[in-house]
Amino acid sequence: MLLKPSASKEIVVSQQKRIAILVGGGPAPGINSVIAAATIRASLEGVEVLGVQDGFSWIMEGNVDRVRPLSIEDVSRIHFRGGSFIGISRANPTKDPKHLENAVISLLRLNVAQLITIGGDDTAFSAMKLAEKAEGRINVVHVPKTIDNDLDLPASVDTFGFQTARHIGVEIVKNLIVDASTTSRWYFVISMGRKAGHLALGMGKAAGATLSLITEEFSRNGEPIKLKAVVDTLVGAIIKRLSYGRRHGVAVISEGLVLDIDPADLQGVADVERDAHGHLRIAEVNIGEILKSAVNARLRDFGIKTTIVAKNIGYELRCADPIPYDMEYTRDLGYCAAKHIIEGGNNVMVSMQGGNFVPIPFQQLLDPKSGRTRLRMVDINSTRYAIARRYMIRLRRDDFADPHELAKFAATAGISLQEFREQFGYLVQLEPPPLVFNPKVGSLTTRHIDEYREGVDQQSINHREKDIKEPSDS
Repeated sequence: MLLKPSASKEIVVSQQKRIAILVGGGPAPGINSVIAAATIRASLEGVEVLGVQDGFSWIMEGNVDRVRPLSIEDVSRIHFRGGSFIGISRANPTKDPKHLENAVISLLRLNVAQLITIGGDDTAFSAMKLAEKAEGRINVVHVPKTIDNDLDLPASVDTFGFQTARHIGVEIVKNLIVDASTTSRWYFVISMGRKAGHLALGMGKAAGATLSLITEEFSRNGEPIKLKAVVDTLVGAIIKRLSYGRRHGVAVISEGLVLDIDPADLQGVADVERDAHGHLRIAEVNIGEILKSAVNARLRDFGIKTTIVAKNIGYELRCADPIPYDMEYTRDLGYCAAKHIIEGGNNVMVSMQGGNFVPIPFQQLLDPKSGRTRLRMVDINSTRYAIARRYMIRLRRDDFADPHELAKFAATAGISLQEFREQFGYLVQLEPPPLVFNPKVGSLTTRHIDEYREGVDQQSINHREKDIKEPSDS
């Protein structure tokens, strides 16, 4: 039997068992490097490789025509380039049992005995469910890919594509910082990051943005985020900058904030389109324009006028050519994925930890409460995050302990000290605990955030001992 894919080559179905590779989710720099490394490793072992085009979208419909054979000649130099040599999609075979069954049957029809999936948390979940459905007939390994950096890997291990996306994003933010200073305006830069704030924080901290706002700092026990808290944080930063004589700034804001803001605060945008995995299509909710409008309205209450520009970045990052870090990293991942599955590996996510291959069983990726793959959020109790906060220009706990500083802010806003405390003092309760030197471990650490917040109330804010202050700006 001959299968005629949309690509130019015909595939002859033989009795030899094959490896198939597919890519799900959104693009990330380094995909082609994984495809190339896995194909080369398998080909050198004498195993045929098929590239399944456009993720699960065709095989879950029972269509086996959209595949292409992959050879060393085809892939030997694709690792330099962004995008996906075999396409990509967000098609979700787990929503309909028939689709999952079709995907398994399609792979078996192609004589595929081993499947390498490349993707984020949703693709990892689909890979796990496909392995369960295959019942040993198809071995499955998953390679973690997402610029969001939110797959549940050890804290020191990035998902591939993140470092390249951050690198490109930092260059954009650097240029916007210069533009903001030149034109005396504010930029609200909305960064990709559907749930976790790793990319926004990584770009903002590295570029030296005025401040970065991420979902994790506003989330409280699963309760919706209040839009007012986000707006007041931005307004407070603008007022603080103005009191120092600076009319410009750049705020990097994680797009995932929109997912957790109280729908009642989003003025009817909660009914926007959702993707195949049920996620809000964040691009349909222009959080930058919403924040710009809300912040301008709040500033008018204080008679303050400023120019704010909302700028979304994310699509510019996803298909960038990978930096050397991600090229090397993804070649390791692709090699290990192919070698492990050829040697009988199954039901694992591939990881590189401390320079060594570490397979992570699919079951360890599941959140026992939700039954979905766990996400790795930014640890706002970490020293890394605490340092990031120290270099942000925003209202801080020690500002409210210093009447001289507070007087400048109140005067800029045209209100009394007491009014300023009443309107913005609650933001201090959202602030993570300060860095302290722990003599037991000989390093800077933070107190546990819940323990810290229990001791912070509106009356104690004014009397808390001041922290050592960092320079006001760079």
